[in-house]
Amino acid sequence: MSIEEIKVPVLAESVAEATVLEWYKQPGDAVEEGEKLVDIETDKVVLEVVAPTAGVLKDIAKPDGESVESEQILGHLDTAATAAPKAEAPAAAAPAPAAEPAPVAAASSADPKTSPAVRKMAAEQGVNPASVPHSGDRVTKGDMLKNAAGGAAAPAPVMGVRSEERVPMTRLRKSAAKRLLGAQQEHALLTTFNEINMKPMMDVRAKYKDEFEKRHGTKLGFMSFFTKAAVAALQQFPIINASTEGDDIIYHGYYDIGIAVSSPRGLVVPILRDVDAMSFADVEKAIAGYGQKARDAKLTMEDLTGGTFSITNGGIFGSMMSTPILNPPQSAILGMHNIVERPIAENGQVVIRPIMYVALTYDHRIIDGRDAVQFLVSIKKAVEDPARLVLDL
Repeated sequence: MSIEEIKVPVLAESVAEATVLEWYKQPGDAVEEGEKLVDIETDKVVLEVVAPTAGVLKDIAKPDGESVESEQILGHLDTAATAAPKAEAPAAAAPAPAAEPAPVAAASSADPKTSPAVRKMAAEQGVNPASVPHSGDRVTKGDMLKNAAGGAAAPAPVMGVRSEERVPMTRLRKSAAKRLLGAQQEHALLTTFNEINMKPMMDVRAKYKDEFEKRHGTKLGFMSFFTKAAVAALQQFPIINASTEGDDIIYHGYYDIGIAVSSPRGLVVPILRDVDAMSFADVEKAIAGYGQKARDAKLTMEDLTGGTFSITNGGIFGSMMSTPILNPPQSAILGMHNIVERPIAENGQVVIRPIMYVALTYDHRIIDGRDAVQFLVSIKKAVEDPARLVLDL
């Protein structure tokens, strides 16, 4: 017998423990080398633990729901054993012939009077109308309904079952709740709003999206415009790209942008590194890749670590306006929203334009309102005149 230990992967320094999410094999099951055995959930990502070698799962030391630490033993693998053959299921017995319904007795001259509807109900219930309690010389539909209910009057309608289900928060959800609550308690949060006429950007996108996709192999969306516009604005207002550590303000000479994406287990914020050096196509490919990894629970700790500024797009869910909560230690976050046609004044005329409301939530302890407002105006100018992003204006 040769026993191999199955261990929790080495967790990041910032992650104290994880939770066993789900075992995909049970003791006695044969596994191949590299086959997934169990999922481990940290406060940021879901990690897959695979079989280090082929064999048979001998035991499970940490079942679903157990808390585990870095390199703790999850179970053992017998590399010399083979899986026992599974017993064949017994052949199903031949079904018994269905019982014939009881015949309805023919009515005699002494039988009570019945209507066609009553006779139909009697046939469906398999009873002789004459045997149904009734008064007078006629069986009514009410008599048939009362008989079907066991002789009692039909009960009054009652309220439907009001079920409840209690489930524990996932580690990811608990971590997000703790961080968001901490952000509100430890930072002086303030939000400023603006509106953006999306028509110029939408015109550019409509004109070049087919050629862009053909050349770069990815779709041209709005996020690349906003991400590049945010970086241009961060370069003008470095304090927005700063973070806090105790009483110190840390100015970052790089632009790592967190893009909020949805996953089956909640909202996650993977990081695009050095966005100032990325092209529009690079940004679109990176966002699409992170979105797919989030849906497949393939994001790594490295994907979610760091970041100097974040963008969240509630518009994809139909949000008109919201106040996003910043992601500490970052000092600001940009919120995008739904695009809706609205009447606006343009060159002295009222016209209908596709408008998006945008919001910037920032830490007022280190960012003045003037810088926050001008930062948002800079994004507005870039989006309403995309040539500025090309000309670096």
